[in-house]
Amino acid sequence: MGSCHCGAVRFEAQIDLSLGTNKCNCSICTKIRNWNAIIQPSSFRLLTGVNDVSDYQFGRTSTRHVFCRHCGVHLFARGHVKEVGGDYVAVQLASLDDVDVQELIAAPVRYADGRHDNWAARPDETRHL
Repeated sequence: MGSCHCGAVRFEAQIDLSLGTNKCNCSICTKIRNWNAIIQPSSFRLLTGVNDVSDYQFGRTSTRHVFCRHCGVHLFARGHVKEVGGDYVAVQLASLDDVDVQELIAAPVRYADGRHDNWAARPDETRHL
């Protein structure tokens, strides 16, 4: 289960953190401190708040960054990128309500150099992400 800060938006997501998580150094990911897990759309269900979310797109507009329009918490992103298997949902791990902290600590992290459009490469510096 996950939600925004004000509780207007709630969702369910089936996530296996042992499969890995993601951090990126592109401009938006750096600013929102993005840490996500990518799942198939069939593993995600918006429970409440369909009218309480807004989204933001930029650049290639292949991704919709979804946030609560009331409290501003970033919840997930939806998009289609061939390199990640087509349609996906990237759930913001900070928006999960019932995640075990030890499971988060143990989850592998993949880093992407989105700042230089070199998504397959790890950035030179990751400590700030």
